[in-house]
Amino acid sequence: MKASPVLATSAQQLKADPHRQAFLLLRTVFTVAPILFGLDKFTNLLTDWTMYLAPVATSVVPLPAQTIMYIVGVVEILAGVMVALRPRFGSALVAAWLLGIIINLIVLGSFYDVALRDFGLLVGALALNRLSPRRSAQAAA
Repeated sequence: MKASPVLATSAQQLKADPHRQAFLLLRTVFTVAPILFGLDKFTNLLTDWTMYLAPVATSVVPLPAQTIMYIVGVVEILAGVMVALRPRFGSALVAAWLLGIIINLIVLGSFYDVALRDFGLLVGALALNRLSPRRSAQAAA
C-alpha cells in the first residue's frame, strides 16, 4: 500500500524538525501522565496518594484527605486535557500545579526526592510552554 503524499510530506517534515519532535513528545507526555495520575487518585493502584498530602492541607480545607485527592484527580485530568487542546495554556497550568505539589511536599517535610523529580517535570512543562505555538499562529495555520 502506498502512503498518501500529504502523510509522507508531514512525516518528512516532522523528521527534519527537532523543534516539532520535542513539542510532540512533551505534549504527549504532559497530556497522558496527568490524566493517568488523576485517574489513579480514584483507585490508589499506584500508591496511597493521601500520604503525600501535608496535614496543613486538611486543616485549611476541612475535608477528608481522600476527598481532597478526588479533587486533585479531577484537576489533574482537566490539566492533561488542556495540554491536549491548548498546549500553551495547559502547560502553564501543569507547571503551576507542579509548583503547588512541590510546595506541599516541602511543607510535609519528607519526600524531597519526589519534590526534586517534580521540579524536573515543572521545567519540562515550562519547556513545552516555550515550544507551543501562540494562539494567533495556530489560527493562521
